[in-house]
Amino acid sequence: MRAKGTFTVKAFVPTGLEPDPAVSTGLPVSVATMEKQFEGEVAGRSATLFTAAFDQAAGGGTYVAMESFEGSLHGKQGSFNFVHSASTSGSDRTAEFFTLVPASGTGELTGIAGAGGLAVDADGTHRIWFDYQLD
Repeated sequence: MRAKGTFTVKAFVPTGLEPDPAVSTGLPVSVATMEKQFEGEVAGRSATLFTAAFDQAAGGGTYVAMESFEGSLHGKQGSFNFVHSASTSGSDRTAEFFTLVPASGTGELTGIAGAGGLAVDADGTHRIWFDYQLD
């Protein structure tokens, strides 16, 4: 099944955590926490650990995010984890990866498995979808 929705970022908080020992590279690595709110067939909220090597001025880099979602997919209530990553040179998304974490589902989402994706519209709307199955 495919569940689609939109989301807004409610909080993005840099943690100050950096690699130790420090290694000098062309892009600094940083960690932040995020809170997102979802609407549509995907409804609820998530807490995210967000790691990135990113150049804010140029708008390019790569991120890896581990999200803990609670809410509903097509009205089925529960929680699960998902991970996603992508690279960008500013206006594109490449090398995308998105998967639901096995054995992480609870409630009516116990046994959830699958994949998904993210997209950002030209107007800034953030879209998400999960292609999932339940055991």
